[in-house]
Amino acid sequence: MQVLVCLVQHAGEPVSKEELMRTVWPDTFVTDDVLTRSVSELRRVFEDDAKDSRVIQTIPKRGYRFIGSLAASSGLIRSLLVLPLENLSGDPEQEYFADGLTEELITKLARIIALRVLSRTTAMHYKGVRKPLPEIARELQVDGIVEGTVLRSGERVRISAQLIHAPTDTHLWAESYDRELRDVLALQSEVARAIASEIQVKLTPLDHARFGEVHPVVPEAYEAYLKGRYHWNRRSKEGFGKAREYYQQAITKDPAFAAAYSGLADCLSVLTFWGVVPPDEGFGKTKRLALQALELDPSLAEAHASLAFATVHYDYDFLAAEREFERSIELNPRYATAHHWFGWCLAAMGRYEEGYTELKRAIRLDPHFSNAHFGLGFVSWYARRYDLAIEEFEKALELDPDAPHSYWGLGSTYLCKSLHERAIAAARRAVKLSQEAPIAIAFLGEAYAAAGQSDEAYKILEQFRELSKQRSVMPYFVGRIYAALGKKDEAFHWLETAYQERDAWMVFLKTDPRLDNLRPDPRFQDLLRRMNFPP
Repeated sequence: MQVLVCLVQHAGEPVSKEELMRTVWPDTFVTDDVLTRSVSELRRVFEDDAKDSRVIQTIPKRGYRFIGSLAASSGLIRSLLVLPLENLSGDPEQEYFADGLTEELITKLARIIALRVLSRTTAMHYKGVRKPLPEIARELQVDGIVEGTVLRSGERVRISAQLIHAPTDTHLWAESYDRELRDVLALQSEVARAIASEIQVKLTPLDHARFGEVHPVVPEAYEAYLKGRYHWNRRSKEGFGKAREYYQQAITKDPAFAAAYSGLADCLSVLTFWGVVPPDEGFGKTKRLALQALELDPSLAEAHASLAFATVHYDYDFLAAEREFERSIELNPRYATAHHWFGWCLAAMGRYEEGYTELKRAIRLDPHFSNAHFGLGFVSWYARRYDLAIEEFEKALELDPDAPHSYWGLGSTYLCKSLHERAIAAARRAVKLSQEAPIAIAFLGEAYAAAGQSDEAYKILEQFRELSKQRSVMPYFVGRIYAALGKKDEAFHWLETAYQERDAWMVFLKTDPRLDNLRPDPRFQDLLRRMNFPP
């Protein structure tokens, strides 16, 4: 889309390859092949022949020129925002249902290859916002907006939707659908297909196949699944816990519900990262759940990403994880979470530029996705680009001021810049917002140690030592506290424990700046060798 916009802005004029590369990929190293593929994809969408072009003309050894008719294409819709469906039930408790159906409709439409659909996070940013639609369209650079209502009554659901050509505020299409709840997936496909037909987007055979992949749902299972999505999207310790319960309910009600397995897997992954759930109960179970989801639906992109995340953080198998991430993105190139997690995986291997590129893609797909900026902050941190890391963590907090992980990310960067008081303040904020999640407490201990407040650091170490008698206690971070205290033998003891217990954070051993003082030690090199990092 950005390549097309650049060409259209210079309609009738040659645009060099160099200018296109600078405009579309300003901060990323890409080869000419990426531009060539982008132009090829545009030609496929426009049904344009490279040899006898009527839209995009190749200028040998120079670049490309847009020669299509701007007047003919001015009313076309190639980008779309689905505003949150309005809950007409009058019951605030039914908000999860309206939000869930909005997210599902966005997911359906996003699968249309020729259509750019803005993400759920960006859509929810406009929930309850009363702005003129042309203004929203200008802000988000979209051609079309879908708005509508949903009414749940017992086992029936009624969705009314309308499509608007946003720049001119012209209504193009409106329809209402009344179905049994068990047929809600078919209803969503029907709405998406009707919108695609109205805006005259050509559906590929793959698009048709995806719309055909619908089956009746068990109403109670689907309702529990939507509640799980609602709480997952709150991105809090309490929210992940509730989401876990509802996904488990959905699986119990319908053991063939593939998406619920993937949702439960992701909850366990995040809770393991925060130190709330031990590795075996977390990523170990995540992997089994993801495999169950793929047995039920091999085309589920979310499940491939879930499996990849567990494979790297539990099995420490980087190459197998990379293949699964690539498969997830192949199935759904617009799944921002897959790009986010893949970027982390690449950074753990020291492939910073590739990781940076994946996170930038996640942000382009979902501009209001706080976690993507958090992820880019950490990739920058591992690459020792501390000022850029601070910038991204601050952007993440602008989008979600209550995100504890963004605070401990910001604090980690302050530590590396020897801004100890700021680091301690950020860590305390993370502890409070995370409801005293182990990872936040461990980071606070590390901040105290780095600041020379050894007594406070040892108090936190004593907490972890007592807790370790009952369960795994994030030994990787205990090792970091000892490293900050200059106690190398104790640091290596806990890092070895982290390796034996499959601590999820061990995958960052190769790139973690907080362990730089341990790297010359042969024991560190031995751990690196056993972690099997690819060359």
